[in-house]
Amino acid sequence: MSGSDPELIVEHHDAVTVLRLNRPEASNALSPSLVHAIGTGLIAAESDGTTRAVVLTGSGERAFCGGMDLRSFAQGERMPGDEAARAFLRLLAGEVAVPVVGAANATAVAGGFELLLACDLVVAADSARFGLPEVRRGLIPAGGGTMLGARIPLALAMELVLTGDLIDAARAQAMGLVNVVVPAEAVLDTALALAGRIAANGPLAVRAARELVRLGAVDVAAARARLEYWRPVVFGSEDAAEGARAFVEKRAPRWQDR
Repeated sequence: MSGSDPELIVEHHDAVTVLRLNRPEASNALSPSLVHAIGTGLIAAESDGTTRAVVLTGSGERAFCGGMDLRSFAQGERMPGDEAARAFLRLLAGEVAVPVVGAANATAVAGGFELLLACDLVVAADSARFGLPEVRRGLIPAGGGTMLGARIPLALAMELVLTGDLIDAARAQAMGLVNVVVPAEAVLDTALALAGRIAANGPLAVRAARELVRLGAVDVAAARARLEYWRPVVFGSEDAAEGARAFVEKRAPRWQDR
């Protein structure tokens, strides 16, 4: 990659925006500037009025993302504290306003694996490997990895976090961390198709359902309480009426997001 190439490539495919990490010579490691670019791309996707889903992928055949850029960390560079950085942190917390599909073109480790875990769905290359090796560097997986026990059995979470060992795509899928495993050359197309199916649905309903499912995974009582807000909003929306009309008239719905 030349010095003039952007660290993040943004592509638009109908209602799906692709954010492609573009530091292949550095395993797409998360430098402060790349974090800023990802956050900026997410803010744009949330606010442009046309993006209904995001696909997050990487450039090259070596890595989806190798995690934090340890060279920049060793040199004293630190992550920014601006709005873009806060958007990146919202992604890690599952709080961005649009669904995100991870397209792991290759291996994802440390913060790169945490970035993938933050996505709502994941498509992975059959050759990819995944892991949280932070303890091998005297660090902890502070971008969500320590919460892994909320998603998979505690013994498996402890194995990944405490040993730092890597697992292959097949085992990641068996653990429930990956939705689909395909050959590397099919990862992006598969992710785009998956994101396109999400983007075709009612945006208000998708937003509500996504929030409720994520909340229900960690706090069922809070999700039930939040459902009391969303139920009348969704069922009384113009999109709900349009969805019913489109079904009766045997046509594609025309969503208004309200």
